Amino acid sequence: MLIQDLYLQTNRDGVYSRRTFLRDVAIGAAGISALSWKDAARVQAEELRKRGMACILLFHNGGPSQYETFDPKPGTEAGGPTKTIDTVIPGIQFGEDWPQTAAQLNDITLIRSMTAKEGNHVRAQYLMHTGFAPSAVVKYPNFGSTVAQALGDPQFDLPHFVNIGGAGPGSAGGPFGVGYLPVAYAPFVVDDPSRMPTNTELPDGVDVTRFQRRLGLVDTVDRGFADRGAAELVTENRGLIDSAARLVTSPRRKVFDVSQEKDSLRDRYGRTPIGQACLLARRLIETGVTFVEIANSAQGAETRLGWDCHQNNFDEHHRLAAINDPAYSALIADLKDRGMLDKTLVIWMGEFGRTPSINPKVGRDHYPQAFTVALAGAGIKRGFILGSTDKDGKEVAERPVKVQDLFATIYHALGIDPQRENMAGTRPVKIIEGGEVVREVFA
Repeated sequence: MLIQDLYLQTNRDGVYSRRTFLRDVAIGAAGISALSWKDAARVQAEELRKRGMACILLFHNGGPSQYETFDPKPGTEAGGPTKTIDTVIPGIQFGEDWPQTAAQLNDITLIRSMTAKEGNHVRAQYLMHTGFAPSAVVKYPNFGSTVAQALGDPQFDLPHFVNIGGAGPGSAGGPFGVGYLPVAYAPFVVDDPSRMPTNTELPDGVDVTRFQRRLGLVDTVDRGFADRGAAELVTENRGLIDSAARLVTSPRRKVFDVSQEKDSLRDRYGRTPIGQACLLARRLIETGVTFVEIANSAQGAETRLGWDCHQNNFDEHHRLAAINDPAYSALIADLKDRGMLDKTLVIWMGEFGRTPSINPKVGRDHYPQAFTVALAGAGIKRGFILGSTDKDGKEVAERPVKVQDLFATIYHALGIDPQRENMAGTRPVKIIEGGEVVREVFA
């Protein structure tokens, strides 16, 4: 009996847990002693890949103010001087600097009732990239790596996970990355979305034949190290080398060249780093990349510390919204126009919100108690508002959503079982612990 002959009982997402698989194997295929959890993971991965799901994360380091973006409180002391505008949904208002996104709200779900406890930037960014608080015991992976491992085709010749913008917390050089997962699922970093990355081309004077000969020499060296007891390290290193080799010899690497797009479309996104990053993200997903994160630094040097507006909050948000509003709204519209939105989850979030009080420097400080996250695509309801804060935005008034709930919901939208386990060394670790899927946000 072969593994494909087994009856594998799946859950409502079409995937199954390690426990379910082992039970089914014990009942239906007790004689297959060679069958392992890795075999089960391969079968599950193939089923997930057939769905062609993908994810784009716009992560706003520093913490954008919910008052100046998607949960304004006009006429209150907490709301400050921010003016509001109507959206396409009657009764729902945005901060005045988001007119294009307000017009696009029919394709977006807002969760206005996010709540967390981490008020330190690095700890909160870690939480919002992994679903876990920082731990001295386990180095948890960026969820982009988790998604790439679950959905990415191992033979695909582009990276599974691309980070646009460089040294943000979700990049290879940030404070966290691939965690306990294989290094092949670490983010490939694109510093400047308007230029072809230099590390996608073969070196000058080196053609494909010569490059293959060099890889052959690496094979010889690797075998020597493997024979000396370093087989596991060699296997991981070889996986990274093979991924790089496929990239530099791939005819698809030109996807990184946004200059191939029409000028009118580039203008629609905005000729800014964040605008061109969003355009590049769409190109990458369309080509088959699984996960793209647009880091805050993709917004250009002029953004300084991003959304961390302890002073001049209103001027800073006005300036940042001017480049983010057209980029974000164009991304949603472009994915929809191309028929890609149904299979692409777009996440807009930062690590926390900002305080109801305005400090003496006309700024808002860190505030994880109540903030907003936006979701679109991948079966998410369109034009839906979940939860609310009280009249001053100090507390969640209706339907609180924890970070763990958000992650369970993200995985569910992508067809990944939130109960899925990955191996951290020799022990299984759940990809998220304790979260519940927020069923209300699904169509």
